[in-house]
Parts: sequence; C-alpha cells; structure tokens
Amino acid sequence: MNWKAFSAMLARDAHVARRNAVTTLLQTLLQPLLFVFIFGTVMTGTSLMPPAYKTMLLPGIIALSMLMTGIMSVSMPLIMEFMTKEVEDRLLAPMEVRWIAVEKVVAGMVQSLISGGVVLLAGWLLLGGKVGLNFDHPGTFIVLAILIALLSSSGGLTMGSSVGQTHIGLLFSMVLAPLIMFGCAYYPWSYLKSFPIMQKLVLANPLTYASEGLRGTLAPQIPHLSLAVVISVLAVADVVLVLFGLNRFYRKAVS
Repeated sequence: MNWKAFSAMLARDAHVARRNAVTTLLQTLLQPLLFVFIFGTVMTGTSLMPPAYKTMLLPGIIALSMLMTGIMSVSMPLIMEFMTKEVEDRLLAPMEVRWIAVEKVVAGMVQSLISGGVVLLAGWLLLGGKVGLNFDHPGTFIVLAILIALLSSSGGLTMGSSVGQTHIGLLFSMVLAPLIMFGCAYYPWSYLKSFPIMQKLVLANPLTYASEGLRGTLAPQIPHLSLAVVISVLAVADVVLVLFGLNRFYRKAVS
C-alpha cells in the first residue's frame, strides 16, 4: 500500500470539496434545515405540534443529513468519473485498485461527519438551547456517528459503482426517496405500532437504525430501538456495503 499516493488523492478530494463547499452545503443541508425550521420551529410555535416534537425531530434530521451527504458525495462524482473515463487517471496511481475506492469511502465519511456537525449546530440554534438533547454518553454518540458515516459513504460507493448516468433519476425516485420517507427520521419507530406491517418493513431501511440510534443517544427519553441492536445492525450493514461496494468498483474499473 502506497500511503503517499493515498494521502495525495485524499488531499485532492479535500481540495475539490473545499472549492465546492457552498454548492455542496446547499445541495445536502438546505432540505434538512428547512425541515428543522418548518416542523421544529413553525409547527411547534403555532401549536400544531407539541414542543417535544423538536427534540424527537432533530436527531432524525442529523441522521438523514449524514446519510444523504455521504451517499451523494461519493456516488455522484463516481458516476461522472466512470462516464468521462476520468477514473482511468486514478487507476494509474501506484496502489491497488480497491484502495482507490477506500479513499473515496474515507473522503465521504469525513464529509458526512461534517454535515452531521453542521446540522446539529444549526438545528440547536434554530430550535433554541432548550431543544432537550442529551450529551451524557459521548462515546456512544461518536461510535454511532462513525458507523453512520461509514454506512453512507459505502452506500454511495455501491450506488456509484452500480448506477450509470442514465439511471440517476431512478436512483433518486426508487432508492433515495423511499429511504428518506421510511427511515424514521421524522417519527420514532415505536409510533408505527398502529401500522404493524409498515413497522416491520422499515426495519430493512438502514436509515431507521441511524435515526433511532441518534435519537436513543441524544434524546433517550423518547422511545427508541435498543442501542445494542442499532450498533450491531449498523456494523453488519457497514461490512456488507463496504465489501460489496469494493467488489462492484473493482469490476467496473477493470472491465
């Protein structure tokens, strides 16, 4: 493994991310922050929703933002690189092909973590200091944040290596839209007990575990899935997506 080449590629992606920071922030953070403002401030301020809803909402929005940022920051550039053959330049780097994909995953994780931090801070400011979040378990929070960031970037690698430019619209409508709406970001999983079939189906959505995990850490007073279950499922999903994504990238890059 050539760590110098790996670091150089990571630095290049960091430079590109900084150069496109404003565009990236608008694309990935505008929608989550609008949800926080409308549902957490406007709806609770007009008494259409109870004030406690903002405490339930923010952890889910953080999870959603992290997941979407990691997916988009890895998948979209990768789709373009395969389309323009720019990926061939990367393949000339003095490192094994799969390490090129690993670098993309690491870069996506960093962007996902930054996105989560920005939404946490912005949400805290928008909703006020009395939003009710709990930071008594920083270790668990850090572990969950890393697992979610890896989930998002490895998911982006898998999608970017599996979808062509002509299917980008399909990616949004058939994959990302259901992922967002049925990921328990806007409602706790336990509240779906009136819809038992749906409650079971959403357990196949990785965003459900990300939302419930952050909710269980930052707002433990709200009913949530067991953190042990959440961490276990996220860890397994990470391993599966990383291995599958690396395999897909290798096959598409060398074909």
